[in-house]
Amino acid sequence: MQIGEVAARTELSLRTIRHYEETGLVAPSARSQGGFRLYTEADVARLMVIRRMKPLGFTLDEMRALLEATDRLDSGKELRPREREELLDRLRGFEEAAQQRVADLRAQLARAEEFAATLRQRLPRTVAPTRTL
Repeated sequence: MQIGEVAARTELSLRTIRHYEETGLVAPSARSQGGFRLYTEADVARLMVIRRMKPLGFTLDEMRALLEATDRLDSGKELRPREREELLDRLRGFEEAAQQRVADLRAQLARAEEFAATLRQRLPRTVAPTRTL
C-alpha cells in the first residue's frame, strides 16, 4: 500500500511517517516503479507500535530499542538461550515502563477531571428555558 493509505490506517501524518523513516524506525518494504513508497501489513503494525509508544512519552531511541528487540525475537532465527532471555528482559522492562506511564496518565487525568469539576461548580447554574407550544 502507498503512504497515503498507511497514513489513513495509522492516523499518522505523511510527514510523521517520513520522519520515522528518516530516523530509521520504519522503512518502506519496497518502492513502486515510479518511486512511491510501498508498505506491507508488517510495516503498518510497526507504525502502530510507534504510535502507541508516543503518547506514553517514549523517546525515539527507546522506540528503536524496543523495535530492535521485537525484530530479533520475531526474525525466525534461532537465538541462543541467553540472548533470547536478554531480549525478553528488555521487553519486560518496556512493559513495566508502559504500565507505570499509563498509571501516571490516569492520575494526571483524574487531577484534570477534578479541576474541570471545580470550575464547573463555580459557574452559575442556568435553568434550561421552557418551550411553549
